[in-house]
Amino acid sequence: MTQSYVIIGDGIAGSSAAETLREEDPKADITVITDEGEALYNRILIKEFAKGKLPEAPISIHEEEWYAERDVDLALNTHVTEIDPDAHEIHTHEGDVHDYDKLLVATGGTPTQLPVENSDADGIHHFWTFQDARQIAEHAAAADTGAVVGAGLLGIDLAAICGAQDIDANYFMRGNRWWRYALSEEGAEIIHDGLREKGVTPVFESGVDRFVTDDDGRVTATVTPDGEEHESDFVGIAIGLDFNTEVLRGTGVETGDGDGVVVDEYMQTSVDDIYAAGDLTRFYDTILNDHGQNGSWGSAKEQGQVAAQNMVADTVAPETQRADGEAVDGEEEAFRWVSSYSITHFDFPFLSFGHPTLGDDHAERKYNDTEWRRLAFKDGKIVGGVLIGDLAPQSAFKQLVREERDVADQKEVLLEKEVNLDKLDAPAKEQ
Repeated sequence: MTQSYVIIGDGIAGSSAAETLREEDPKADITVITDEGEALYNRILIKEFAKGKLPEAPISIHEEEWYAERDVDLALNTHVTEIDPDAHEIHTHEGDVHDYDKLLVATGGTPTQLPVENSDADGIHHFWTFQDARQIAEHAAAADTGAVVGAGLLGIDLAAICGAQDIDANYFMRGNRWWRYALSEEGAEIIHDGLREKGVTPVFESGVDRFVTDDDGRVTATVTPDGEEHESDFVGIAIGLDFNTEVLRGTGVETGDGDGVVVDEYMQTSVDDIYAAGDLTRFYDTILNDHGQNGSWGSAKEQGQVAAQNMVADTVAPETQRADGEAVDGEEEAFRWVSSYSITHFDFPFLSFGHPTLGDDHAERKYNDTEWRRLAFKDGKIVGGVLIGDLAPQSAFKQLVREERDVADQKEVLLEKEVNLDKLDAPAKEQ
């Protein structure tokens, strides 16, 4: 019997799932539904486009022909209005109905609105889609002064765009440093110096009380809680994501009180035949032995592939042949991944891995003005970290995370300039 798979969302999670489904089940009916007007593009590169460093061409990953060549139905500019898990049906705003045997929800998130006066004014931007990047690039090229809100990994992209577009910008942070949950003051100061070199001024222990607009409704200034007014005809806000779970209302799928869709290690939700992957998932992390979340590109891609493999394993007979001739084994595959996120805005590289904000113990060392390392431990095991300047040890540290080795008592070995795992006493855990 031909199986029907529907994927809602065409980001890297949804697209990688579609590709995997076609490889695993050559005869299946596969439909991808997205509310965006263009097929998959590289969300990592859109910041370089917004900085004026790249043309549009390298950012697109899949043209519509890619789906047609794989016999995947792609529905652009399409909104799902209802999921009926009892009837196994998807309803869209155009009145179409799609039947499914297995459904994957990969709808991602929407940038959180800053809850202050005039936060929806013209000239105030959130950075998530390719269309956002186009608007930011056009506005930033003409702006003179700016403000950025959000001291995290997306906020610093907006700050870098200001620097690249020669905008005299203030970067407002609630705490005393950038990404304070993952970096100490010593490590963060390297980032602060990098921002200043780009013409962006970090403003600590501050925030936004309201925005000032002109008669045409365009932003002209940012007002801080202490009443200081800063000229800003360009504003970027990145204070988090609201996960796009509205489509799951009434389905019974557990959505974790706004923290995303809860899935197990197989990407299965609490409702039979409905899976989820990507940014909106609160997945069971087999390394942490707890539910976790991250929004890295690599993690979303892997989750899409794992979800697809498990969707097929539950529906396709083991003797079925994949497109490449290999047999489908019918066994479920668990998601087990050490994510990483890199920043390339400065003269020095930056990379975070794993869950650097979850540690109950830490070890760090500064090697020179632009080289610093911090490791986060939980229950004696490395769960994440941040590398600035020298990224060479990342493979070794990721290996330790995967192996769940108890190494917190050997911090000196881990902080040596050249990391040699053979010097560690604790043996690797069998996987």
